[in-house]
Amino acid sequence: MKFLENTPRFLFFTGKGGVGKTSVACATALTLAGAGRKVLLVSTDPASNVGQVFGVAIGNSITPVPEVPGLSALEIDPEQAAEAYRERIIAPVRGLLPEAELANIAESLSGSCTTEIASFDEFTDLLADDTAYGDYDHIIFDTAPTGHTIRLLQLPGSWTDFLEAGKGDPSCLGPLSGLEKHKQVYAKAVQALTDPARTRLVLVSRAQASSLTEIERTYRELNQIGIAGGFVVVNGVLPPDAGEEELALALRARESAAIAAIPEAVAGLPRDVLDLKPGNMVGIPALQSLFVTSSGAGITDDTVVVHDIEDAPLVALVDEVELDGHGLVMCMGKGGVGKTTVAAAIAVALARRGHAVHLTTTDPAAHLTETLHGSIPGLTVSRIDPEAAIQEYRRHVMETKGKSLDDPGRAALAEDLLSPCTDEVAVFRQFSRVVQESRRHFVVIDTAPTGHTLLLLDATGSYHREIARQVGASRGFVTPLMRLQDPAQTKVVLVTLAETTPVLEAEELQDDLERAGIHPWAWVINNSIAAAHPQASFLRARAGSEIEQITKVHTLTGRFALIPMLADEPVGEEKLSALTIRSSQPV
Repeated sequence: MKFLENTPRFLFFTGKGGVGKTSVACATALTLAGAGRKVLLVSTDPASNVGQVFGVAIGNSITPVPEVPGLSALEIDPEQAAEAYRERIIAPVRGLLPEAELANIAESLSGSCTTEIASFDEFTDLLADDTAYGDYDHIIFDTAPTGHTIRLLQLPGSWTDFLEAGKGDPSCLGPLSGLEKHKQVYAKAVQALTDPARTRLVLVSRAQASSLTEIERTYRELNQIGIAGGFVVVNGVLPPDAGEEELALALRARESAAIAAIPEAVAGLPRDVLDLKPGNMVGIPALQSLFVTSSGAGITDDTVVVHDIEDAPLVALVDEVELDGHGLVMCMGKGGVGKTTVAAAIAVALARRGHAVHLTTTDPAAHLTETLHGSIPGLTVSRIDPEAAIQEYRRHVMETKGKSLDDPGRAALAEDLLSPCTDEVAVFRQFSRVVQESRRHFVVIDTAPTGHTLLLLDATGSYHREIARQVGASRGFVTPLMRLQDPAQTKVVLVTLAETTPVLEAEELQDDLERAGIHPWAWVINNSIAAAHPQASFLRARAGSEIEQITKVHTLTGRFALIPMLADEPVGEEKLSALTIRSSQPV
């Protein structure tokens, strides 16, 4: 593997969600530890599954992997980190301030900005604290999906600039309190990130045009904040001996074309290509095989068990959605599972049936335009752009709250609005407007990857609690969270793949939503090889590995759809529509 040559101390694995970053990072950690190195594997993903891959309970503390000498792992749990962060701030004044004031402080620290800063604190310590982590030869970061990763990697520079300008003093409210004391730590983190002798960026992708475009976008944006160089790993490529049936030939041709057209900015980077394996990358033996060239020669019809699966077309879900005449459909799940495709297919189907539909996304790595590939009558498409939302929000606040202030007051307000926390409020305001629209017509939201979505819903919940406290129980009010909790107004669709990790993460997301009083309406299993009924032995073996997860989804929900792997990518109105047309062929 080229990316393992002369390995520096820090390695960052990034790319579009669902491309196999965790598998590649875990296999890398296993390889380095096997070479006698002392390795710490860290997940900064809010929906981490490193522990599940190794079969070990890993949490917010360094945990040795028993079967791999020299390897330890750490999952930065955002909620645990936020709780510890809140306690560090509140503990010194507990007993000194009235309970009501303590409650107000806790409430100001309940939003997603606090969660991000708390996780960031742990992240920067790993880069900057040689005393605590100096014994490790390598620290490997299995980063979150691209949008979250970029935000996380930008924070050291953003906060350093924020502190240099004197904006991190104790007068700042809420989670910004006391940032000045971390100034040196943040500066050291920036130095580590931007030093190619200490840090290596590994861009993980699938052999898909959208995935390769995503790593180019990531590469350019990280270059802008001083992270230079990089390696490309194209994961999950169908091996040459996987069969010659139509589906295999089509997939191989599509992958070859995507790799041949790799974007210019990353085309010249050192590149490794990893074969698709017939089974899931869970457990040490499976991880040890990831960097080994595959061969389908040992897989024959005699070794493959054929499974029958139930017909569960996406059109059946669209029929149920249409009955209400209007409402909100939220497609949620881990990045890379096909939320954009499913959301677009549902929106296109409703628009072609004569309904007014607004299709929008909260995903920083939005791909709606590429997926739709043109305008469709009755369908309005938009994106909740964080940068545009921030500018609009700052202008709104200055024109309203700042209107009656004197010049020093307006200057102070403008400075407060430069805080990196402002985007949480700004994006939330636009999200709320979209939710309100669903009272009149259909609104379909392609949400951000799971971590972003939970942070967004947390902001919604914080707003709900604030309104409830202000107006009291005696007065009627309706908040966006209340609309999300009402199944008559909102249908949450969890999108996943028929693989262990995506199903586990969707299950965890369902549990998180249930705790917020939001009950998912349906699940969609996307890109199922089993549902495509392949004939070649390799693909049938891969299909067999999906059955356990398809069966598990049966037990988790009473309503689901199954979308087969397609020979052509579902891009454009006609191909998207094909996903929601009834077929007489059994699935």
